[in-house]
Amino acid sequence: MYGDGGWGGQHAHQGGQAPYGGQPQQYPEQPQAQQQAQYGDWGDGGQAGHGHAQQQYDQYQQYGQQYGQQQYADPSHQQYAGPAQQQSYDPQQQQQQQQQYGDGGWATGGQHQVSYAPDPADPYAQQTAAYGGQQPDFYGTPDAYPPPQPPGRRRAEPGPEPDWDPGPDQGEHAFFAGGNDDDADDDDTDEAAGRRGRGDRRGRGGKGTKDKKSRSGCACLVVALVFGGGLAGVSYFGYQFYQDRFGAAPDFAGDGSSVQVTVEIPKGASGAEIGRRLKDAGVVKSVDAFVAAQSQNPDGEAIQAGAYLLKKEMSAASAVKLMLDPKSQNNVVVPPGQRNVKVYAAIDERLGLEEGTTEDVAEKKYKSFGLPKWANNNKEIKDPLEGFLYPGTYPAAKGMKPESVLREMVSRANAAYDEYDLEAKAKAFDLENPLELITVASLVQAEGKTEDDFRKMAEVIYNRLKPTNTETNQLLQFDSTFNYLKGQSNIHITESEIKGNFDPYNTYTNKGLPPGPIGNPGADALKAMMNPTDDGWLYFVATDGVHRTEFATNHDDFLELKEKFDANTGN
Repeated sequence: MYGDGGWGGQHAHQGGQAPYGGQPQQYPEQPQAQQQAQYGDWGDGGQAGHGHAQQQYDQYQQYGQQYGQQQYADPSHQQYAGPAQQQSYDPQQQQQQQQQYGDGGWATGGQHQVSYAPDPADPYAQQTAAYGGQQPDFYGTPDAYPPPQPPGRRRAEPGPEPDWDPGPDQGEHAFFAGGNDDDADDDDTDEAAGRRGRGDRRGRGGKGTKDKKSRSGCACLVVALVFGGGLAGVSYFGYQFYQDRFGAAPDFAGDGSSVQVTVEIPKGASGAEIGRRLKDAGVVKSVDAFVAAQSQNPDGEAIQAGAYLLKKEMSAASAVKLMLDPKSQNNVVVPPGQRNVKVYAAIDERLGLEEGTTEDVAEKKYKSFGLPKWANNNKEIKDPLEGFLYPGTYPAAKGMKPESVLREMVSRANAAYDEYDLEAKAKAFDLENPLELITVASLVQAEGKTEDDFRKMAEVIYNRLKPTNTETNQLLQFDSTFNYLKGQSNIHITESEIKGNFDPYNTYTNKGLPPGPIGNPGADALKAMMNPTDDGWLYFVATDGVHRTEFATNHDDFLELKEKFDANTGN
């Protein structure tokens, strides 16, 4: 039935609310006009009138299963005529939402309450339902639910009380706000009481001022620990910063332990590089300590490349001092012009090998040492490595192999020779190949004493090799070549001895250059070979027999120089 009041005890719903499962249905977008609640006589089926389109309800009331309770089990039991019949709500006029409770009473909030006469046909209607002040207050007890609120004033359900006390909000605590703890506790309690009501005070239990002061003490302790830890960290890193910037570098004390080590220092190594190698070998404690000690020693920059026999755990100053002592150096030094036979002997001595070991290795393995392709192009060459053991200082300590030392020497020679365009220069001087240029340099190195000597001697060689040379007929006539094949260094060679030997290295009896170099030329000799003088020099004589060399452009001047030599040497 629609539109009537039904039986006398039934009333029309006000406020347009139909409860579904105990939850109110809201229409916030449609404002409700102020209602004029009109109720007719219970016996005449009067219908409540509304200011807008009527809302019809298909009402079902269960008796016997429920006592004084209306149930709307399915939303489909409520029918709406359509959008035009929807009842609008005014948020300013709407009061508390109605909610069902088991006693059959409806809280109407601020709306007008109407008393109804009991229906004789309803046995439950004899029970009088009180409204307004006559009805018991079911929200005033401690265990009651809070009264319903309008949608605009509802608050979120409070979360469950934690089973632990989080303590006061740090931002509001008296320790940070500067207030008194007791006052703050009182204020917090009062404020919380006004904000949360009786239930919240009950949930807090009996925690009092003593617990709060205890928490304040804990907070102070935590803050003190944090500040103390931070101060300790700052102090530690500050000390480290000071030590790194201004403190003395870590260093050992004394002259070192009894354990000896060999450290190899490469050519061109800086003080820091030397320090790193010493630190890695356990000689010094830190790189900075060595660099400082080297800079404080007046001769610190004189440390040369090579292998050094040092001790572990030396002070940086002791390490610098020992490295400046030649006795600490485990090196093989190749002077400019030195022949290979002497280099081999020096390597054997430094490596602690049997005499002749390195020479035997050189003879058998010379092809594996990286010689250039233009080397060893003459089957008459006595030693393929002659001229390729470049002058310098090389590490050679016990435990090393002679192959490694020889390979390093050849490598340096290749690097030095690559700086010159040897093939182009060979053609410019009418030579057959770069090896002949190295041979010229070895002759210049063996015969000369100064850079000026080297350049003049290079010119003498080139002039005598010319086909137009009628003075010597392409014979070089150098004593150094004869001494090489003899393995000697003799300035007093008899004419009969020379003329009776026809070895390819004897330039008195063989025209042109010897088959290969007769020593290892240095940088000055190489430069002179590349840049000879152009003064017509054809002869030279060491007139004092040792240091002084004089030059001549013709045979007559040569004879005068020879007389000086004989006079100075007693011949």
